[in-house]
Amino acid sequence: MSYAGDLTPQEAWAKLEAGAVLVDVRTEGEWAHIGIPDTKATENDPLFIQWTFPGGIPNPDFITQLRQQAPDNDGAELVFLCRSGQRSIAAATAATEAGFTSYNVLEGFEGEPDRYGERTVNGWKNRGLPTNLGKH
Repeated sequence: MSYAGDLTPQEAWAKLEAGAVLVDVRTEGEWAHIGIPDTKATENDPLFIQWTFPGGIPNPDFITQLRQQAPDNDGAELVFLCRSGQRSIAAATAATEAGFTSYNVLEGFEGEPDRYGERTVNGWKNRGLPTNLGKH
């Protein structure tokens, strides 16, 4: 593993409560139409930096944008989140290579699809963690 580790959504929330910063790497469309994590109960606002653009086109400025937005303090931990926990692995790996302490959130924001293709099995929102959807 080339990043600090994988966290369950609950472990990720505990890291955020301890001062880590959430980095949501989904697309603008996902943020707008599916929802976003609500981190008001922690000391840090989430960062929203697309890992890829619609159609899977890589964001060539990801690390530059991360450096511009991430806290400057030494030892800041970043927790990366995507839809299902895959793009966030790549983002956490790239961030680690750029010198950040990076974690991946297993299951992502929406989690795995059920047998009908609905994302109701697990993930941040299905585990009851705070979102802008009014679901706590």
